[in-house]
Amino acid sequence: MSAFLGFILGLAAGLVAAWAATRYLYQRLLAAREQARKAERLAELGTLTGGLAHEIKNPLSTIQLNLGLVAEDLSPGQPASQRVVNRLATVTREAARLRTILDDFLRYAGQIHIEPQPTDLNDLLGDLVDFLSPQAQLAKIQLRQEPAPAPVIAEIDPRLIKQAVLNLMLNALQLMPGGGELIVGAHLENDNAVLSITDTGPGIPAEDQKHVFEAYFSKRKGGTGLGLALTRRIAREHGGDVRLVSEPGKGSSFSIVLPVRRKV
Repeated sequence: MSAFLGFILGLAAGLVAAWAATRYLYQRLLAAREQARKAERLAELGTLTGGLAHEIKNPLSTIQLNLGLVAEDLSPGQPASQRVVNRLATVTREAARLRTILDDFLRYAGQIHIEPQPTDLNDLLGDLVDFLSPQAQLAKIQLRQEPAPAPVIAEIDPRLIKQAVLNLMLNALQLMPGGGELIVGAHLENDNAVLSITDTGPGIPAEDQKHVFEAYFSKRKGGTGLGLALTRRIAREHGGDVRLVSEPGKGSSFSIVLPVRRKV
């Protein structure tokens, strides 16, 4: 009798365990289906928004062109004409800002096609320093490179990584209107190559640091809030990421961490 009772209890325990396992697998299946549906909806939304942005750009280009033509037709020197010119300048400026927002959105939301090739990050940073030096001098910012003693070679898309670093450098320049120092460098760290961009700007408050890479998060007047988000996306598409160390009042240091060899 006791053996039979033990058999029944064991069978019941087995059935309960099987039911629990089946229920767990069923819930996982439902979750996977829901995640797939969400991914499909997000992909569809991305296609729709990208198409919408392109459609907006076409009439916006026409508006900008005609604003310029209207300004050319106005008679200079007359008070009424000057008022119209001022208003046209305001509309033209806002149209240009809208164009910038759309361009940034399309770069961020669009597909990123990486064409990797062995690239010396010292040379890449040198090109960017040469490009931005005139702007830095006008802003009284000392821009300098601290090159590694040996080439830092990584398999990257140089065009995209230049865009990612340029976003960080421009962001730093804009945050130091009264002057300062901007230092860039590259070095190897285990199996990664690291690009560092360090400034002596105002720094980022601790409560904002976890949000700076989110799309449309910006506390800078006139900023689109997509520059840092695009930088992180480019880094992650390469299999890397972006790190931030910042102290309010002392500056910030961004590091783009990239694998030396791109994973297939």
